[in-house]
Amino acid sequence: MKRRKFLTQAAIAGATTSTIAACSQTPQTTATDSLPTVEWRMATSWPQSLDTIYGGAETVCNRIKEITGGRFTITPFAAGEIVGGLEVLDAVQTGAVEAGHTASYYYIGKNPALAFGTTVPFGLTAQQQNAWLYHGGGLEAMQKIYTDFNIINFPAGNTGAQMGGWFKQEIQTVSDLEGLKMRIPGLGGKVMEALGVNVQVLPGGEIFLALDRGAIDAAEFVGPYDDEKLGLQNAANFYYYPGWWEPGATLETQINLDAWNSLPTEYQEAFKTAAKEANINMLAQYDALNQAALTKLVEEDGVQLTPYSQEIMQAAQEAAFAIYEEDASNDATFKEIYDNWQQFREQVTRWHRINELSFTNFVVNSDG
Repeated sequence: MKRRKFLTQAAIAGATTSTIAACSQTPQTTATDSLPTVEWRMATSWPQSLDTIYGGAETVCNRIKEITGGRFTITPFAAGEIVGGLEVLDAVQTGAVEAGHTASYYYIGKNPALAFGTTVPFGLTAQQQNAWLYHGGGLEAMQKIYTDFNIINFPAGNTGAQMGGWFKQEIQTVSDLEGLKMRIPGLGGKVMEALGVNVQVLPGGEIFLALDRGAIDAAEFVGPYDDEKLGLQNAANFYYYPGWWEPGATLETQINLDAWNSLPTEYQEAFKTAAKEANINMLAQYDALNQAALTKLVEEDGVQLTPYSQEIMQAAQEAAFAIYEEDASNDATFKEIYDNWQQFREQVTRWHRINELSFTNFVVNSDG
């Protein structure tokens, strides 16, 4: 009896073991196995040498590949490899590429309200810009504009507050600006134009040669880390701050709307997640890298770090808001976004005056 019971239990155990072994040999499936393989191209406005800003595009592409198990891949291309750095929107709109990584304010000639997708003079800091885009109706407003171009956009990087540009000569008054040729895009360019500057818009990879050869007298790009990589300290010696025209510049991904709508929902969500990660990561990179680069520029390269005068700051702010009011009176879309943005700016500024500014002022003053 005991022997019969033992043999029966052994048989059951063996059958169970065989069943488990057979199951373990069954191919495992994942949620992505049934999804299609998709390959896209992404044009960018940046030279590949700028690991921060071009790196934002790489972050988007790499994370999408990882999230989708390699089934959705996007290859980024530097400015000039497919289209010029200022032609990304056109390439995405026509479907020449499925996606782009660029700055919306490069295209204010198509719609002046596109400036708000990046930044405007005396506007929002990076923290405030993200709050407006994600929770203040900003992203919805920008996406509404982009439907006219058969595009959908998502924030995918932020530089933080930028520097105020490189000048070959010292400037102290508004009259010192008159007649200068300066590379500066967006509404910041319009403000400088109102102050007498001859404004030019150039992609990042072309700035050094133009400044070095005297085609322009001044130029701004981002900040110490990127500017040093471009070699701008070798073309001009006066480095001004703050970059009042770009207090928190958002870079973005632009996606052809037909291509976007053809994606499975899982891939769309992967794209959104990757873009958010790039948006957070880029700002963190800049904050981690800029001070060391600035120290090198000043102490080793002899750059003259100089603040803008109160006269120039005040004149620029007055000119900026005069331009906003004029554009709002002439363009219903601009007015709709500007009114929303202005209300948000007032609210968030009041809050940050209480929490952020009071704390920062104490730390700065106590540290000497």
